[in-house]
Amino acid sequence: MGPRPGDTRPVTTTTTRRPAPPSTRRAPTLGRVHREIPTIVAAAAGLGLGMVVAVAIRDEPAGALSAPGGVAIFAGSLTGLVGTYLAMLMVLLASRIPPVEAALGFDGLLRWHRLLGPWPITLLSIHALVLVIGYAQAARTGALREIGSFVRSYPDMLAAFAGLGLMLMAGFASVRAVRRRLRRETWWVVHLYLYLALALSFAHVLVLGPDFVGHPVNQAIWAAVWAATAGSVILFRFGLPLARTLRHRLVVWEVRQETSDVASIVLRGRALERLALQGGQFMEWRFLARGLWWQAHPYTVSGLPQQGYLRITVRGLGDHSRDIARLRRGTRVAFEGPYGVFTAASRRRRKMVAVAGGVGVTAVRALLEDLPPGSAPVVILRAPSAAAMPLLDEVTALVAARGGVLHELYGSRRKHLLDARLLRQLVPDITEADLYVAGPEDLVASVASAASRLGVPDEAIHREAYAL
Repeated sequence: MGPRPGDTRPVTTTTTRRPAPPSTRRAPTLGRVHREIPTIVAAAAGLGLGMVVAVAIRDEPAGALSAPGGVAIFAGSLTGLVGTYLAMLMVLLASRIPPVEAALGFDGLLRWHRLLGPWPITLLSIHALVLVIGYAQAARTGALREIGSFVRSYPDMLAAFAGLGLMLMAGFASVRAVRRRLRRETWWVVHLYLYLALALSFAHVLVLGPDFVGHPVNQAIWAAVWAATAGSVILFRFGLPLARTLRHRLVVWEVRQETSDVASIVLRGRALERLALQGGQFMEWRFLARGLWWQAHPYTVSGLPQQGYLRITVRGLGDHSRDIARLRRGTRVAFEGPYGVFTAASRRRRKMVAVAGGVGVTAVRALLEDLPPGSAPVVILRAPSAAAMPLLDEVTALVAARGGVLHELYGSRRKHLLDARLLRQLVPDITEADLYVAGPEDLVASVASAASRLGVPDEAIHREAYAL
């Protein structure tokens, strides 16, 4: 039985409120998921960085450092090469190459992206500044006059300055304090300019770079790396999604209001049983309707493919998420993915604990579909009230069908702080389980931190953070 109005005590239940949709899917088996790939990727990236630095040092002419402006010109060339290389690494991460994404997951790719993000912009800014200073020293003129000379006299230099300006704009938009004030749609468009920035800067590297002028082998290798990077984006961010969209032909079939601010969109398509989708994964959705077709947003699948249908459940936090609740039946849908490793296949142990805050229940609900009978999961739901928790009946039924335990925590965060003490109280053997936590970023971070303090190893903590 559910809580009484105003009750803020933890509620534990294994009763079924309403039958869950029957599942005809085969649950994924326990196993190691490409654990060697992150090491291989890191080693390859480090080797590439070492080669870039080696080329810059090897091709430095004898005596160049002692010439006027020589040190600044060398520093500018080195920072330009390294900065461009790191920028290409960021683009490769954003291209979501399937084996890499399957190993690192979207959160892992995002962490690497954020880690690398400041470096290309900083290094390329230094590159521009010290080259101007170095060439000004060599020409015995002022820095401002040298900038004018660069733009007027050197091929492709104006495009390179424009590319750097676009990078600085994208970097400024990514600062946490700034991003929180931007609409997601604005932030997304600004980030698209990074591709344009790299394209604008490509030509001047080969035409003017001291490590490339007169070095045809270096030029060929650098051009091949650029082509491979651009090809990865075209193939995995455009080609593969287009092929899958045309194959499965998804359309909006029904829109259901789950709570006052949460809606489910039921999609119909063909051959959905062949879509390599696991519970807990998300896709980038593009609804081909007026005002929505030009942007893609990530939403977790809340109901896995069954008899030609699948479902996403969305909280109306921004313009896009509110608008899709008004979609008409028959609206065509394009998608990228599926993405994410918040799945049963990532488990390291047989026992599983799942924590969901708010709309994070969507990932947990689909994850439960992929668990076999008798798996006995422990599920903790956190919301201000039962009325604010979407898909509650379905989660209750799925937990009961798998012999698990459901804890429902309703009330203020202060009264139900999901700290180490409460986790230990609800799940005494949590250190022997895999922990899945989905919801707002602050909830995911605090629960993961509490679990770590209890002794749950990081590789057994699986996160799915929701943010604008």
